[in-house]
Amino acid sequence: MPLKQTLVALILAGLATGCAVGPDYVRPDLPLPDRYQGQAALDQRQAKSSAELSSWWAGFGDPQLTRFVTLALEQNLDLAQASARVAQARAGLGTANAALLPSGNVSGQAARAHQSIETPLGQVLNSNPSFDRYGNAYEANVGASWEMDVFGGLRREREAARAEYQSSEAGAIATRLAVAAQTADIYISIRGLQARLDVARRQVQTQQELLAIIELLQGKGLAPELQVRQAEGALSQVRASVPALEAGLDVAMNALDVMLGSPPGTHRAELNEAVAIPTAPQIAATGSPADLLRRRPDLIVAERRLAASNARIGVAIAEYYPKLSLSGLIGSATAVSSGNLFTSGASQASGVLGLRWRLFDFGRINAQIEVAKGQEAERLSAYRLAVLRAAEDVENALSALVKREEQAAVLTQGVDSLGRARGASFAAYQKGVVSLIEVLQADESLLRASDARVQAQTESARAAVAAFRALGGGWQARESEMVAIK
Repeated sequence: MPLKQTLVALILAGLATGCAVGPDYVRPDLPLPDRYQGQAALDQRQAKSSAELSSWWAGFGDPQLTRFVTLALEQNLDLAQASARVAQARAGLGTANAALLPSGNVSGQAARAHQSIETPLGQVLNSNPSFDRYGNAYEANVGASWEMDVFGGLRREREAARAEYQSSEAGAIATRLAVAAQTADIYISIRGLQARLDVARRQVQTQQELLAIIELLQGKGLAPELQVRQAEGALSQVRASVPALEAGLDVAMNALDVMLGSPPGTHRAELNEAVAIPTAPQIAATGSPADLLRRRPDLIVAERRLAASNARIGVAIAEYYPKLSLSGLIGSATAVSSGNLFTSGASQASGVLGLRWRLFDFGRINAQIEVAKGQEAERLSAYRLAVLRAAEDVENALSALVKREEQAAVLTQGVDSLGRARGASFAAYQKGVVSLIEVLQADESLLRASDARVQAQTESARAAVAAFRALGGGWQARESEMVAIK
């Protein structure tokens, strides 16, 4: 078949079917269990309140926590950057959409020229008595051009741009979830450090009292010097823990201010008064592992990037086929006077059918297609790995939440027992049965157990935050249909 007929047949076939070369995207089917391994233990948790995934921070029952998370979602600069990236991706989608439409332009010009008679041309023209050294030229045109997307390369490019835009939207949501979780985690850490500081300062006071008693007894010859030095060493250790905790508290408060998009120290006055560590609420609904594909925005990001890479295979394959374009121009031009512009004699028009075909460049096209397929395979593996790691995050978070709460409960029982022992020791001291040293030692044991309990309570609340984040809590999944493209 002659080349002309072959080309016409290809064009007519493409226009008739509206096809787009390359593979159509199909979301991978990833087998996931119906239930989390830690779901049974999670269901047995006893909590004072329950939290919905969309606004889980309110379930902690701490107004300051809720306020700080709300401020972070309004003012955080990471979120501002994510919003800017979404705007950039939206503009890229607009460019891909515009490439499918005809483009038009209007042009015009007016020129006035003065011909020198000292040049060879001027001397020849000047020999004519009617020669006018001054000349005017006017032109006005309307043009249009359109690249016909016969084989769907531009449509695949638009499909890829749309998937990238949806990926950027999901990325912004992922940033939102991270900001909410980090803000809550820092706030809980602050409250935990304040509680530990209170315990440490009470330990210092107890050790000071213990040292004073031993020194008094040693002065009377009733206690050896070894006990004095041991008490001094224990007091130094407790005192050394206070600056470390204070430094950690300063770091946490500064980090919270930065999360809120404000200079360090802005909200310190609000946090100086220590309050109770927030208690982890019950998770209202965890869903199934398969729900993570819809709830976790980082998985939506990975899936949309996979869709974009699939579409770009079609963009590369489209280079096998000819590119056709239409362009035209209608206008008027005159070099006499403006009065002749737009008359029939001054009219001008043109039409062009363009063809571009990389007929002898198939080797390079083959390489581009292989690159696109390699990128698609890479992103497929990345998506599958992201899903597995997301399920792992949830399992780890649920296990940590349950186990930390069990640890805190055991330590609470220990603190209660040591509290009763301290009471019994003090009662015996009042009766003269035991010395004051034994009472102070009981106080020290109680304070050490209290510090361990505070740490366990803090980690329990932080584990709850990690669980909400792992489950994709912090947004309404139904508000976006980012994975609806087929």
